[in-house]
Amino acid sequence: MPAPTLTPSIVLDRLSFSWPDGTVALSGVSGAFGAGRTGLVGRNGSGKSTLLRLIAGELAPDAGQLVRSEDAAYLPQQLTLDVDRPVADLLGVSDALRALRAIESGDVDPAHFDVVGDDWDVEARAHEALAEAGLAPEMLDRRVGELSGGEAVLTAIAGIRLRRPVITLLDEPTNNLDREARRRLSDMVRGWRGALVVVSHDTGLLELMDDTAELYANQLSVFGGPYSEWRAWLDAEQGAARQAERAAAQVVKREKRDRIQAEVTISHRQAMGKKAQLEKRVPKIIAGGRKMAAQVSAGKLRGEKADREAAARDALDAAERRVRDDDTVRIDLPDPGVPAGRRIATLDDGAHAWIIQGPERVALVGPNGVGKTTLIERLVASTSPESDTTRERLEEIRATAHTDRIGYLPQRVDGLDDAASVLENVAAVAPSVTTVELRNRLARFLIRGAAVERPASSLSGGERFRVALARLLLTAPPPQLLVLDEPTNNLDIDTVGQLVDALSAYRGAVLIVSHDDAFLERLGVDRVLELDREGRLTEG
Repeated sequence: MPAPTLTPSIVLDRLSFSWPDGTVALSGVSGAFGAGRTGLVGRNGSGKSTLLRLIAGELAPDAGQLVRSEDAAYLPQQLTLDVDRPVADLLGVSDALRALRAIESGDVDPAHFDVVGDDWDVEARAHEALAEAGLAPEMLDRRVGELSGGEAVLTAIAGIRLRRPVITLLDEPTNNLDREARRRLSDMVRGWRGALVVVSHDTGLLELMDDTAELYANQLSVFGGPYSEWRAWLDAEQGAARQAERAAAQVVKREKRDRIQAEVTISHRQAMGKKAQLEKRVPKIIAGGRKMAAQVSAGKLRGEKADREAAARDALDAAERRVRDDDTVRIDLPDPGVPAGRRIATLDDGAHAWIIQGPERVALVGPNGVGKTTLIERLVASTSPESDTTRERLEEIRATAHTDRIGYLPQRVDGLDDAASVLENVAAVAPSVTTVELRNRLARFLIRGAAVERPASSLSGGERFRVALARLLLTAPPPQLLVLDEPTNNLDIDTVGQLVDALSAYRGAVLIVSHDDAFLERLGVDRVLELDREGRLTEG
């Protein structure tokens, strides 16, 4: 594995942490993060966010040591904001700005000078930070509530850069960012000074990293290079590991066969010796000597063969440990009966109609706040008498579904009954399917055994998503149109791959809202529709 960036800023030594209910989040994690930019990857539930909170000092480890070269600035995955506070607070410059403006107005209180220190250009630098986030200078004194979610995240990150910390921790910073906001974040990261650790599933952002760290089975490994290089190395390493496993298994078979053959030879020799003694072809004293020598020889041969087989099994065990047991979602879905060319849905602005046919994959893109979610909710509700309630916005665009078999997965996976079990949640949408068959189908979503009896409220984010996806795709009769709103938010890279596989197996039409270009490319969308800030819909 190529060496990571030198000069560690964060060192972990057998770090462990458990939640108050006893759930182990991290156990004995050791490793180090360098002084450059590091992308931290790993499956949902591997402990990435917990590790960031430990490094940031928000949590205290149960055991082990954590050493930082400096305090760390931290941006959590969910940014909690006081909407009535000024944007200057989000940038972290309110105190310095108030002191500077007091001095400029003639107040010579020494306390103001202490607050400002050497930061006399704080307002100019704050304006530059706002520009990085795509905001005008006058936003500095506006309320946080006037920002969109994406603008707030970018402003918070720009504020961290403004404060110039030695170590910065960002947890899934691209969630809910549109394309323009992602571009601005990428520009910030390219020019980042200091150590930066980013937890992300955004492969475009991960390509900007100097190092790639993976948290896997409580092991932290760091690779010197961006995500694509690490992925290529891991695939090659796992290919070699699987080949070594096959070779080791063949050696075990050969050594076992040789040991069995040796036992046959020993048994044959013993039988011949007994026969010769019975026929008295050799004197008794000589026969006894030969018997003793044969026993010694047999014991030695048995020991050699047993040792060789044990060594081969040890080598196989070591080879098997190198191979990851990473299950993937495997789905064989029933055909929803959508012939090619059949109209499934129509978006119409009066001048032009965009028809979604089966089995097309159509992406709906556009900046945050333009009404993409409103539009798809209108489409989903268009077969219902309550559809008028969704028409607060985008009156010029009509959304009409030509089937009542629609599956909808909103941004927040909140359609599950938390009090019901996983099996009950899925059975509710497939009442004609037997329990045995439902269990078999859930197993293809990696939900097996006792997990199907767990209440939905106990599921992790990744598990919850798979149950929601299973519930959506296993509906009977199967939906002819799937409508998905930002489905990759908060998903790890492997789970995104599982989603691609699931949608690739689906033979109906798909309308998907996403800012994740890498995901859309992997999915292989047929058309891209773009909704702009003026509410105009165009085909890209």
